[in-house]
Amino acid sequence: MKDQKKTTNQQSRKISRRDFMGGAAAATMAFTFVPSHVLAQPPSEKLNVAAIGAGGMGAGNTRACAAAGANIVALCDVDWKKGDEGFSRFPKAKKYKDFRKMLDNEKSIEAVIVATPDHFHTVAAMAAMRRGKHVYVQKPLTRLVSEARALTEAARKYKVVTQMGNQGHSGNGVRDICEWIWAGVIGEVKEVHAWTNRPIWPQGIDRPKEVDEIPDTLDWDLWIGPSPMRPYNKCYCPFAWRGWWDFGGGALADMACHVLDPVFWALKLKYPTSVEASCTPVNEETFPLASIVHYEFPSREGMPAVKVHWYDGGLKPERPKELEPGRPLDQDPSNVLFIGSKGVLRCGEYGSDPKLLPFERHREFVKNKPPQTLKRIKTSHEGNWIEACKTGGQATSNFDYAGPFTEMVVMGNLAIRPENVGKKLEWDGENMRVTNDEKANEYVQMHYREGWSLEM
Repeated sequence: MKDQKKTTNQQSRKISRRDFMGGAAAATMAFTFVPSHVLAQPPSEKLNVAAIGAGGMGAGNTRACAAAGANIVALCDVDWKKGDEGFSRFPKAKKYKDFRKMLDNEKSIEAVIVATPDHFHTVAAMAAMRRGKHVYVQKPLTRLVSEARALTEAARKYKVVTQMGNQGHSGNGVRDICEWIWAGVIGEVKEVHAWTNRPIWPQGIDRPKEVDEIPDTLDWDLWIGPSPMRPYNKCYCPFAWRGWWDFGGGALADMACHVLDPVFWALKLKYPTSVEASCTPVNEETFPLASIVHYEFPSREGMPAVKVHWYDGGLKPERPKELEPGRPLDQDPSNVLFIGSKGVLRCGEYGSDPKLLPFERHREFVKNKPPQTLKRIKTSHEGNWIEACKTGGQATSNFDYAGPFTEMVVMGNLAIRPENVGKKLEWDGENMRVTNDEKANEYVQMHYREGWSLEM
């Protein structure tokens, strides 16, 4: 394993924190000198959209964009069997395996959906933004903290319209939660518990020794993309990549951008000051079967310091005393409990169906709810992005929101690394740095296979 890791590091091209921060600073200084031809251009009457990832979530995102009036002009997938889900629905769209060729050849593209495995999000989104294209990127925005920061700054630099695919952020439930908490309905919130039934894919396993035959429809080298090369095995794709460190972010990255969205927004969070985790056995290849991650946040904007506790793999918090006997703790596969000084608020997976506990209190509360102060989204999450692209506005989960949110989520995975489990990592969010364990910073930065970078 150590020899394997050493070889992997030699094959990868590392961008140091100093190089990254220097590049980010230079990008900021050069903001006003970006040539006009790379800035996002005014959209056509019917927005021309392409998708990187034509099957699975990409197929759903593409259909939703078409329903919102977009013109689907090109589709890209490294596996044309998986991609046929989108190809067959939009037969007039040009088909590609390599997104770089698609972006270079199809000059009419104005906006791009990125719905690939997580390890591809950053390089694909950056390539699109560098060409002046608006982007919709599936959650989690990135695998690593520094990648999320890079995309946030690039969106500002290139003046493109952005959206992360955490669709609950367009829902009414998350807005209700914000308004109720801001109105003081449950008092000061100093503790939050959030949990999910994920993973629903294999984790806690080692790399397979078997080498399977690569399907004719799949370009394995392109699927690996910026991650270290490894032999093909059918255990990785098209679905179970989520459990592997090189490709996904485990249960936390997969679901927390949904589950913790109302927590991040309603409590006005940004960077935690520390993170600590406990979990089942974890190795260098895959995330653990179950874990608990504890975040600590400082006081901010009139709100007190708060602890946020994340549970996955079947682990759950204690049942609150406010929940009546006979009522289940779970209302969805994923759930949240806001513990306030004046009561408890719970919601489901996407901030859905928020209710005060006990339920008797909620029945009385709904008769005199606080007034609505946040604009409701009348269309789909994708439709919200399409509208913003066409009007020059901001989508609801734009990268100024989704970037810092993703940073908070994925830095929790630092604490799940085998060498960090059980340690309390002190975090300097502004500088993206663990301050009490230098080795932990190895996994804050970007590591790309030779031939892949953010300059494509």
